[in-house]
Amino acid sequence: MFADRARITICSGKGGDGHVSFRRELFVAAGGPDGGDGGKGGDVIFEVDKGLTTLGDYRHHHKFSAEHGKDGGKQRCHGANGKDVILKVPEGTVIKDAESGKVIADMSGDNLRQVILKGGRGGLGNMNFATATMQVPKYAQPGKPSRVLDVILELKVIADVGLVGFPNVGKSTFLSRVTNAKPKIANYHFTTLSPNLGVVDMEGKGFVIADIPGLIEGASEGIGLGHEFLRHIERTRVMIHLVDAASTEGRDPIDDIYKINHELEAYNEELAKRPQVIAANKIDVIYSGDEDPVERIREEFEPQGIKVFPVSAVSGKGVKELLYYVQELLDSLPQEKIIFEQEFFPDEVYIDENLPYKVEKSSEEEHTFIVEGPRIEKMLGYTNLESEKGFMFFQKFLKDNGILDELEAAGIEEGDTVRMYGLAFDYYK
Repeated sequence: MFADRARITICSGKGGDGHVSFRRELFVAAGGPDGGDGGKGGDVIFEVDKGLTTLGDYRHHHKFSAEHGKDGGKQRCHGANGKDVILKVPEGTVIKDAESGKVIADMSGDNLRQVILKGGRGGLGNMNFATATMQVPKYAQPGKPSRVLDVILELKVIADVGLVGFPNVGKSTFLSRVTNAKPKIANYHFTTLSPNLGVVDMEGKGFVIADIPGLIEGASEGIGLGHEFLRHIERTRVMIHLVDAASTEGRDPIDDIYKINHELEAYNEELAKRPQVIAANKIDVIYSGDEDPVERIREEFEPQGIKVFPVSAVSGKGVKELLYYVQELLDSLPQEKIIFEQEFFPDEVYIDENLPYKVEKSSEEEHTFIVEGPRIEKMLGYTNLESEKGFMFFQKFLKDNGILDELEAAGIEEGDTVRMYGLAFDYYK
């Protein structure tokens, strides 16, 4: 089965913790601190593999994690960095934040490799905290935490021209005639269940054309396989709208064109604004009658600026004229590829320079106040409260960050209890 969409969870590696240790050598009476730094956690990296054509590798495996950094060691030993995890995707894959739907990266054009989640920085060992007034630091930093993100991978094929139309109007036959593509062809609705790509050779020039599987009314709302197919039109610069001019299945070609265009506009307004050419197909089975259906299509759409070409995908009649017109249209348009700009920046979500905290009076215990938040937890992680200097260092942190002032504003009095993540302190000025 063609897989062009997947939801996965990616995790970067946690940074290794810094180490607390002191030199212990013969004839060295008072060795200084020599705890090493922790290693950096591994990154999550996406990389284009031009040999891949689907996202099938992500159909059954949904969680990918980089390696954690190793902890620092004694004798100033630096912990090993965690290994990156590299995820291979086909060119044209768009990575989105699963919650907001915003684009994180478009793996196409020049963007063949991108770090999506950075690993946590390793914590500093206690050798970094020695000062003239604190020569025996008994604390070290913990490594920065790992990062977890749910992302959606969407493959949007890279083609200059999109071939659209209702099922069974002859798109696969048309593609097989004008390119080297070999799509399966049969007289059933939804024969094509995946986009087929082919290269049209135009005497030294040429373009890539994508046969987008047959759309139906309501496709933009997800009816049928609508969304699965519509995403593949988003990169195309021109659309060839193929219709059954002979009405072999009893449908009105003009009504078909309006219905498909409505679905394109409902899915993405920009699609409806892109240049379009109508290929009135199956003229080989049009029988002479009172009205020429091709002329009727021309009268309806050419005043709107949409050129109509009568063609037969089976015999090839009219096809060359259509392709030359499409090439001229492409040459007149801007040549840059359609790239989806980044809208979501994972690094900004995880900035922790000003981590929050809260101070509140306990509703369960009298004369007790609760102080919580990532900022507090982080500080407790690398402070040795059993050390007198470590405890003084922590008190200074509480004062400098206004936490003591907030406790007093909340009504704390001497002798009251302050609880922080399982630790309890008596408050005295």
